[in-house]
Amino acid sequence: MINMTKNPAKVYSAELEGINAKLIEVELDLNVGLHSFNIVGLADKALNEAKERVNAALKNSGIKPPNRENRKITVNLAPADIKKNGSHYDLAIAIGYLLATEQMKPFETRDKLFLGELALDGRLRPVNGALNIAQMAADLGFEYFFLPAQNANEAAAIQGIKIIPLEKLTDAIDFLEERTFINPITFKPIQARSFFGPDFSEIKGQENAKRALTIAAAGSHNVLLIGPPGVGKSLLAQALAGILPDLEQEEAIEITKIWSAAGLSPGGLIHERPFRAPHQTASLIAMVGGGQNPKPGEISLAHRGVLFLDEVPEFQKTALEALRQPMESGYIHVSRAKHALIFPAKFTLIAAMNPCPCGYYGDPEQDCKCAPFEVGKYQKKISGPLLDRIDLQIKVGRINIAELRNRKEIRPQSPEIKSRIEESRRIQFERFKHLPRGRRIATNAEMSSRQVENLAHPDASAEAFLETIDKPDLSPRGYYRLLKVARTIADLEGQESITKNHIAEAYGYRIKKED
Repeated sequence: MINMTKNPAKVYSAELEGINAKLIEVELDLNVGLHSFNIVGLADKALNEAKERVNAALKNSGIKPPNRENRKITVNLAPADIKKNGSHYDLAIAIGYLLATEQMKPFETRDKLFLGELALDGRLRPVNGALNIAQMAADLGFEYFFLPAQNANEAAAIQGIKIIPLEKLTDAIDFLEERTFINPITFKPIQARSFFGPDFSEIKGQENAKRALTIAAAGSHNVLLIGPPGVGKSLLAQALAGILPDLEQEEAIEITKIWSAAGLSPGGLIHERPFRAPHQTASLIAMVGGGQNPKPGEISLAHRGVLFLDEVPEFQKTALEALRQPMESGYIHVSRAKHALIFPAKFTLIAAMNPCPCGYYGDPEQDCKCAPFEVGKYQKKISGPLLDRIDLQIKVGRINIAELRNRKEIRPQSPEIKSRIEESRRIQFERFKHLPRGRRIATNAEMSSRQVENLAHPDASAEAFLETIDKPDLSPRGYYRLLKVARTIADLEGQESITKNHIAEAYGYRIKKED
């Protein structure tokens, strides 16, 4: 049934709250009286300025604008208790105005959603959150989604809704009045760029660290690299990006929603696992997300990828301690006076640090200049609870010149290591695919303690070895994390059961109290 209501007119748009979208009704009412143009419904300054953009865009498109009307114009954005931010309501307000003033033929509005910022000449500019809003529109049963052409390919990744790309306002009017037809866009994957970081074969020595990073990539385990300056800690972390497994479609959509909400949309789905390396001066909000209009932080932008913290003791203590909860749950809860949001944050933490302020504590070739209390104070910047959440704690030593000059050594390249990791991930997928959908996980690091007990499968030799481990070295959390790492090592070797050797290797990657 056609919605023939002329006044007020109603069209639909959306508002982002975190990475999720909410449906917004855009109602437009006309009344006799002196000219006024008011937007109500908790609109911010950018949205209140929409009336100027809509006026100019309509005038420059050859249409009678609101400021030529000697009437009171009221735009209501409902629900009124949701704060509305940004400029993406322009298109919906313009279409609603044309319907209310009968400057365009009435059409069915209940199955159409409008999004886009108007330029003064009537062109449409891209906006944030197109993928997120397309997902909401499809879930609610909308048939058409009208939005700027630059956002169309991103939104087209969602099935079940027709994405109509618009270059200018008159494109939408002509389509709705059936003067022209615009083909709904078909999703076109963006070609993933080749990895430009260092290859594992370029890193000489450091076999223990490379083995630990291989395990970390296979099971999404957290890693701490400790060593003097210049031994290759940053290079190792950068090389890790080249052995991470390719993204699944569901993961790509999940990541792109986060990046799109943050205003970092690539114009399509993201097809590479994120590698985020924030500077040590990053604030708490920059790390975990939030702000006046809450957006994802670095830990959410690293979702399903890597968060690399170089010189980790130099980060703000509050920012480091805020990592503890998402490292356990995979989510960050951002609570503000007017907002309480949840952002996904299933990242692999790679942290690097020197052993002391000067960097040479314990170095056999260069003397440390730090006083003992300075060394202790520096190392205590990484709190015990945070350190307990890091599965693999590796001391990275100095490589001698002779080993650096060795050109005959044959080392495995990143693609070879990556294929082993992908096979390990396939094993994990088969293990977890039988879990209930609400508890579905992707990697060993995500297992709960109960899942570890049900799925780790240590054999008799492993059970016997676990009995010999000194209790002060291992908290209950550390015990389960030890089993998760051992499970990943067994997966890399294609073994069903965890053996003593797997437990011993996993235990060797934890720094003991006497260290």
